[in-house]
Amino acid sequence: MDLIGLDIQLSDEVIVIGMIFIAVFLLMQSFLVPAFGENRQVQKRLKKRLRVISAEAERSGVSLVRRKYLRKLSPLERVLERLPGMERVQQLIEQAGRETPAYRVVLYSVCLGGISGVAGYLLLPQPLLGVLLGLGVAALPFLSLMRARKRRLARFEEQLPDALIVMARALRAGHPFSDAMHLVAEELAEPIAGEFRTTFMEISYGGDMRGAMLGLLRRVQSVTVMIFVTSVLIQKETGGNLAELLDGLTAVVRDRFRFRRKVRTLSAEGRMAGWILSLLPFGLGGVLMLVNPEFLPMLTEDPVGRQLVVGAFVMIVIGILWLRKIVRIEV
Repeated sequence: MDLIGLDIQLSDEVIVIGMIFIAVFLLMQSFLVPAFGENRQVQKRLKKRLRVISAEAERSGVSLVRRKYLRKLSPLERVLERLPGMERVQQLIEQAGRETPAYRVVLYSVCLGGISGVAGYLLLPQPLLGVLLGLGVAALPFLSLMRARKRRLARFEEQLPDALIVMARALRAGHPFSDAMHLVAEELAEPIAGEFRTTFMEISYGGDMRGAMLGLLRRVQSVTVMIFVTSVLIQKETGGNLAELLDGLTAVVRDRFRFRRKVRTLSAEGRMAGWILSLLPFGLGGVLMLVNPEFLPMLTEDPVGRQLVVGAFVMIVIGILWLRKIVRIEV
């Protein structure tokens, strides 16, 4: 009977940990992402545009950034970089503004995940918890890169209006478009300076204007950058006053950021309510376990009590998704 009770207790712990993991994951996906969601149709157009860019990049050869990166590697490292999936990892590293080789990130992930998984398998009461621990630790390097990419993209978009103003003034002064991009690279800070410098170098070293601008969009995957690149390419083909076009685009981008901050302010109460209401049952359960350890087992050992717990968790998930629908605004 004691062994049966111990197994029930351990299974209850696993179930509770799994519920907390699912709830926290949904909360992070719902309320830690920007409250200002892009329109789904715009996102589809951006993804379609990026697929076209990838196809054009394959036809036009390796980019300047990629060639510079490959030259620094040894023959063995080049072989590792050609393994399946490494190109996507390297693109993530490039978008995050890091210079670590892709194979090292994968190696760190495998080593950290393997060590943590084995330690958890041996030390934790449930082998499943050790496996989950190993998978979670293995994902940390990639999560760090994704977080750095998100911050870098947000910083780039904040700097873009100033860059457009500098370019418009340079064009009015008689400078060519490439020199205007070089002026942005010299006057502004990272990350926009580095991206514009790379684009300027690709154009100056004999590259095609279209390929260089599409390379910028491939590295900085943003709807705002897509609008900028598309506007420049259309103007190059049809003609017109590019300085006035950049001035109009600057006003649009600034209005967009102003509206984004307003939406985040208005939705802050809803996001905080989502965190509190969703985690309150788990926090209250933890307090009850500390105050009266015999209280919760009476609920979990009974079949009806287990059904009530599952029903409550399903309602928590529905509430999280409902609040996400409220606080996330698509335009």
